[in-house]
Amino acid sequence: MSHLLLDPNDFGLSSLGVGDAGLTGVLGYIVVFVGLFLLLAVLCISGSIFKFKAKKALAAVSPAAPAPAAEEKTAPGSAGEIKLFDVPDKDAAMIMAIVADKLQKPLNELRFISIKEVK
Repeated sequence: MSHLLLDPNDFGLSSLGVGDAGLTGVLGYIVVFVGLFLLLAVLCISGSIFKFKAKKALAAVSPAAPAPAAEEKTAPGSAGEIKLFDVPDKDAAMIMAIVADKLQKPLNELRFISIKEVK
């Protein structure tokens, strides 16, 4: 019956003591964490390189300083100009008043870009 028992020496393994097994485990953890740290360092460095290249490309594409826009002439308290397409001023004013009433907002807080009649 002794021939059915497995002996570690049969497989070329030697039995490890508690100290040797602990040292092997600790060294294994150290190797894994050093590898993870190196992977993190490579990712951080490559991320910095990509950010630098993107910033450099964006600076090359965008103009140095945009020209100042001409000062718009608008009524006091208004939120800018509006483009009207085939809509009389009176109808546009009514539409804006109705929208402001439905939203329960003051008219000068709303920004209308354009009003176009759908036919």
